[in-house]
Amino acid sequence: MSIYFLGINGVIGSGAFLLPQTIYKDMNLMSVFVLLCAAITVSMIALCYADLSSRFTSSGAAWLYSYNAFGRFTGYELGIYTWFLGCCTYAAEIVALLTTLKSFWPAYNNKWVYYGTALGLILLFTIINLFGRTIVKLVDNLSSAAKIITIIVFIVIGAFFIHKMNFTPVIPKAASLGAGSFMQHFGAAFSVVFYMFTGFSFIPIAAKQMDNPEKNIPRVLIAVMITVTILYSLMMLVAIGILGAKMVNFSTPIAVAFQKAVGEWGYVVIIAGMLISIFGVAFASSFNTPALIASLANEHSMLPIWIGKKNKHDAAWVAILFSAVIAAFLITQSYLFLVSCIVLASFVQYVPSILAVIKFKHTNEFPNHGFNLPGGYLIPALALIISCYMVTNFTWKTILLGVVVGVVTAVAYFFIEKDEKEEQRRQDYLSKMRNK
Repeated sequence: MSIYFLGINGVIGSGAFLLPQTIYKDMNLMSVFVLLCAAITVSMIALCYADLSSRFTSSGAAWLYSYNAFGRFTGYELGIYTWFLGCCTYAAEIVALLTTLKSFWPAYNNKWVYYGTALGLILLFTIINLFGRTIVKLVDNLSSAAKIITIIVFIVIGAFFIHKMNFTPVIPKAASLGAGSFMQHFGAAFSVVFYMFTGFSFIPIAAKQMDNPEKNIPRVLIAVMITVTILYSLMMLVAIGILGAKMVNFSTPIAVAFQKAVGEWGYVVIIAGMLISIFGVAFASSFNTPALIASLANEHSMLPIWIGKKNKHDAAWVAILFSAVIAAFLITQSYLFLVSCIVLASFVQYVPSILAVIKFKHTNEFPNHGFNLPGGYLIPALALIISCYMVTNFTWKTILLGVVVGVVTAVAYFFIEKDEKEEQRRQDYLSKMRNK
């Protein structure tokens, strides 16, 4: 159950509260259809992860699967992309928190107040992380409880204030402009919804710390995807039922919908739940992201050992500071751009992972324990095709950033490999001299 709630907290983030407006703007009532399409797509990818997690008990998820399937370089690239994904999530949640504050606190329209608070939060998280991990579990549990309670309260009470007339039109306006326009709007909405499910890939990262991960993680992945799909669909239906077409006018549509339904206290309840939830996810990202890059250095020797250097509180201080600096640069970007970057980094993880499933099914390497993906190659093939569809929805700016991260990572790899080989030769030489 603890892994299940960890998964729920990892998947349901700020997007559940802030993105319904963006999705509805593109697809009207068909937003729910787009959501279900994205849920089916991501669920197929999650099933591939379930298959892989039943083969490996070590921590690492995507980069570990690619490392075993395609070698050290691929694993290294995926490890860095996963870390970059964490930095984007870290920054996106801070931007989401400030966007929520801006919706009712005009002072945050001032860029000095906005960026001052953002940097202050990053500094706060960094200081806490430098003194160990004791508070992390408490904050994670608190934010998870706040999130679940807020969503359930909204769905259960909000359902009594739905107006049937708000469920029209069923067909979005974009459909009347031709197939090209419809697909463009569908793709835009699909990419945004896709982001709302991407957190599932973090569930197997800490597999080594879980009991019986090869059986429990596949079960949790399936249960989490079903739960989140139901909650998202109901939230969207209730929000549309209360606000209708007016939903496009509000940056915090769930809070405004509850305000319209039950009065001012409803807005306060949702905003409070949102702030606690988003703060918790941002804090968890600030902890998990440097932990990943530190493990690449300390446990797998894929990065220079100094990156994983720890202080007396067992905190990887170099990785913490490095991740904080990258997040500080990323908070200058818009929330939707960071969402796009997260989807791109997720796509980069998914494709090699899906290919790893196909390879292991073909070669029978690393047998399954507890879960075996049914249907042979069908689900991985469909997941691969739909994942590649995501490329058509990225902007040139997002793709350029992804390419830059990949190229810089690749160049750094060869320098790291060269340094490691030289160090190994030096150690061999010293050992030889000592023996003489």
